[in-house]
Amino acid sequence: MSVAEDLLGAYQHKIDGLTLTPGPKGIFDVAVNGEIIYSKQAAGRHAEPGEVLGTFTALVGPRVATYGS
Repeated sequence: MSVAEDLLGAYQHKIDGLTLTPGPKGIFDVAVNGEIIYSKQAAGRHAEPGEVLGTFTALVGPRVATYGS
């Protein structure tokens, strides 16, 4: 599953917009409100399945229920 599908599947009721912008040299950054929560370049690797979703979930906190909960 892609990062976009993970995020929208769990938080579509809270996400106002999602933009995918291709970058040069395989850049893959995920930012929330301007704050980078995952950077492939900084990590030196691709994100593991569910890794970005887990980081996003930690960022929004336990009081924000996932979609359908």
